Amino acid sequence: MFNIDASELILLLILGVVMFGPEKLPMFARKAARVFVAVRNIANNAQTQLREELGPEYSDLKLEDLNPKKFVAKHMREEIAAIEEAKREISTVSSTVKAAAEATASTAVTNDSMIETDAATLALLAAPYDPEAT
Repeated sequence: MFNIDASELILLLILGVVMFGPEKLPMFARKAARVFVAVRNIANNAQTQLREELGPEYSDLKLEDLNPKKFVAKHMREEIAAIEEAKREISTVSSTVKAAAEATASTAVTNDSMIETDAATLALLAAPYDPEAT
């Protein structure tokens, strides 16, 4: 809960003994525990009161849900998924269009060489000839 590991706890205990002395340390520990319990009870009562006043549709409300970032993430999850799906569709379509453009470009190169060949054939056929010469 407080992310205190063993070395930090030992350091805090040593500091407490040095600052308050071994006689007063148990008294301060009891007071700190009472304050902690009182703060926790205040938070639980506030959460219970908030649930009661909001009604049954908010019965699953948690204090973490009031964080704006988590609230938006919770309620916009479906919309975000739809946006991601649209991005995937757009990338698929763009790759298909690129492949089609490349295929068209290679076909155009082939058609250009065929046009050149056909032009040479037409030039030969269009040469003047004499029908009586044969």
